[in-house]
Order: sequence, then C-alpha cells, then structure tokens
Amino acid sequence: MGPSQSLFFFLTLALFSLLCSSTDYTNLVFKGCADQNFQDSNGIYKQTLKNLLDTLISQSSSSKFHNATSGDGSSSAINGLFQCRGDLSNDDCNSCVKRTPGLAQKLCGQAIAARVQLNGCYLRYEISGFRQVSGTELLYKVCGSTRASGAGFGDRLDLALGEIVKGVGSGNSGFYAGAYESVYVLGQCEGDLSSGDCVNCVKNAIDRSKSVCGSSISAQIYLQECYISYTYYPSGVPSNQQSFSQSSGTGRNTQKTVALVLGGLVGVGLVMACLLFAKSAFKKKPHAYKYSG
Repeated sequence: MGPSQSLFFFLTLALFSLLCSSTDYTNLVFKGCADQNFQDSNGIYKQTLKNLLDTLISQSSSSKFHNATSGDGSSSAINGLFQCRGDLSNDDCNSCVKRTPGLAQKLCGQAIAARVQLNGCYLRYEISGFRQVSGTELLYKVCGSTRASGAGFGDRLDLALGEIVKGVGSGNSGFYAGAYESVYVLGQCEGDLSSGDCVNCVKNAIDRSKSVCGSSISAQIYLQECYISYTYYPSGVPSNQQSFSQSSGTGRNTQKTVALVLGGLVGVGLVMACLLFAKSAFKKKPHAYKYSG
C-alpha cells in the first residue's frame, strides 16, 4: 500500500470514528441484572418479554417515556418501561431504545429483572412482584478525577445545581439542561413522577453528588427514578454545550457533525491532490452493579 493510499485509509478511519462518536447517546453507561433467572421451560416468559420489548420499541418512535405490562395474570406478567433524554429527537430516541433489548440479553441473559442505561436512554423490566426499591436509591455514580482549585467553586456549583431543581419543577416534563456560572448541568426524572416527587428526587441526587464526589469538577449520579450530571468549565461553557437544550440540542449537534464530516472530506481531497502531485513530480519511493429495581 502506497503512502497516499495509507494516508487516505487513515483519514477515512478517523472520519468514521467521528461519525460514530456523534451517536454517543447509544453508549452503555451501566447495567443492572437480577440474580434470579426466569424458570421458563415452556417459553411463556420469553414470548411475554418479547411482546413487552416490541411494544416499548414501537412507542419510542413517538414518545420519550412509556411503561407497559405484558402477560396474562400477575404470576406471569412482566412490567417494563423506557425513557429517553429530553433533548433527543424521536428518531434518536427510537434508535437508542432499539439498542437496549440486545444489550439486556447479552449482559443479563434470562434475569427476571434488568436495567440497561445508555447515555441517551434507559430500559428496565422486571417480573411482576419483583422487589421494588426506593426511588432515590443510588444505582451508579461517576466522579471526575480532576478536582476544582481555587475559591468559589462550591458556591458556583450550588447555584448551577439549583437551576436543575427549578428547571425540573417548572413544567419541563421533568427534564432540564443548561449552563450557569461556567457549569453545564442536566437532570431528568422518570416520566410518571409528579413535579413534587421529581424535585425531591433531584435534591436527593444533588446531596449524593456532594457527599460522594466532593470537589470533582464533573459528576453523574443515577438514582432509581432520576439522575443528574454536571461539568465545570473553568474557561466558560462551550457555546455548543450552551445550546444543547431540549428545544435545540439535537438539531445543532447534527449540523455540527455534518459540518465536521464535510470539512474532513474536503481535507481528504486536498491531501490526496497534494500527494498525487508530489508523486508525479518527484517519483520518490513509497515510504459491571447489581440490579436493584
């Protein structure tokens, strides 16, 4: 393979990686699986679960949240739900939810309860009668390894996190994303929570973030019925993050990705033209959490 072909292959691979990174809402965050498996010698539970998952996937093309029950009678019924992040389009929501059943099967097998959390959505299901836990139980956390330096970070973070509380409680369907005082914050509650319960859940998540992440400049806190995340940008929140909201985020990110890809393709063309010219001119030699839902 000549140098021009090698470079073309490398740049194409880089562009492919860029395209893949633009859909990071489908990346796995965590999974939770029950210890017990379905006792399903006649295949009833397998079919019941398939029916449930088909229903949830179908609903995800037009809704950001849906819960459903499949099966006859309480003993063989399976309950499930999905939720997409409030800033995803319907198409992205559907793409995200479609990815979860396969991951649940791969990661949890025949477990009677499972939760698969991706960046942009989550799906969970459990056999009817499965032990429920508190909506504010901590499921998963990520604390940034970088610590804030200098005075004033704590106060600035408190004000930014307070914006989540106000946002989820002000008729935004339990979702809020925005920037405040160089901190980008995001929070969301399960779709069937009341406004008051949502606010209480988010406040609990905020308290957890302070106790487990301390002065980390970023954190993600997932409770059973809500989650929050924040990132501090000492030089100011990037403009593309500031616009990444429920109303405009998906469109702007898509435009940005297209622009980057087109720019990359133009760059590849220019590089190839230069290499072909040089070649003709010089003729050189080719150089895993336990489920608790």
